[in-house]
Amino acid sequence: MPKPLTQARLRRMAIAASFRAPTTLGRAVAALGFVQADPIRAPARAQDLILRHRVTDYRVGDLQRRFAPLRLEEDFLYAYGIMPRDTWHLLHPRYDPDGDNGRHAPTGLAADVLAFVRDRAITHPRDLAERFGRERALNGWGSWSAATTRALQSLHYYGLLRVAHRQDGIRIYAPAPPHAEPLSRDERTRRVVLLVTRILAPLPERSLRATCGLLSRGVPDLGDPADAVRSLLASGELESGDVEGERYLWPPGIRATEPPRAVRFLAPFDPLVWDRRRFALLWDWDYRFEAYTPAADRRLGYYAMPLLWGERVIGWANATATNGAVQVTPGFTDAAPKGRDFRQALDAEIARLTTFLQPR
Repeated sequence: MPKPLTQARLRRMAIAASFRAPTTLGRAVAALGFVQADPIRAPARAQDLILRHRVTDYRVGDLQRRFAPLRLEEDFLYAYGIMPRDTWHLLHPRYDPDGDNGRHAPTGLAADVLAFVRDRAITHPRDLAERFGRERALNGWGSWSAATTRALQSLHYYGLLRVAHRQDGIRIYAPAPPHAEPLSRDERTRRVVLLVTRILAPLPERSLRATCGLLSRGVPDLGDPADAVRSLLASGELESGDVEGERYLWPPGIRATEPPRAVRFLAPFDPLVWDRRRFALLWDWDYRFEAYTPAADRRLGYYAMPLLWGERVIGWANATATNGAVQVTPGFTDAAPKGRDFRQALDAEIARLTTFLQPR
């Protein structure tokens, strides 16, 4: 007889789904399907902080060093990040509402930039400025950038160019390989809903609807997620259950195993943390990311990382690194746990973080 679904069981399922046994970098990214990226380093970028829990002997910067040989991609899903080719091909060719049959056809400067990159192969944005001049255009953030940079971003968005690697944080572009014929709208929606649910499982259905609202940039032709959920439940590719008035969705095979008695500092964009609504439901705590909050209004700190102890999130940690020395300041939602086992686990996580922050 199956065990009843409870909040405790959902917590264990969430941890088991997110933290599999550490593996190689390529396998970890493939298993995740998407790793959100963020430029803030406090003490490291989000993508590195996410991967350090899932990759054997991961060090800061390994993702960028291995990006090209692993044939990874940068693109939008529900946020901007790193993804394996399977996820990237699912998004492309990206629907263009102004194009014939939804296919994007660049014109003007964008067409010239595409021809230049296809001829040059690997292209730094400054190469375009030297070739086409330094005319500026208004970008999507309300400020000005080079018109050629805007053209590169548009061509990348529509899958005609890809990011080959980064140089000092700057995207270096290359021609994209051909994409298969576009999926039907229903099939693309079905696969995207399955992917997002797998990344964030077990996911409240209401959170899935909210996340699908963020997919308008990554998947502009997304159909009705409710139809996709019904189809996936009928085929057995998703399972569901209700707890305290919430319906949760997850792929089959997730076991609610007891997690190890270990401490983990989690990135604000870690899959376990990303859906703030689920986080509050499962751990009874409204975590806030305060990097963009005025300093006087912060409660937790500039880059507070949720602190996972076993299966409970008991507080947060702020970390700084100076000349190889790591300083961690923990905070707790209640009193700090007493006992040597927690202290040793906390020290072990600080030691792992210190090693992780030492580049190869």
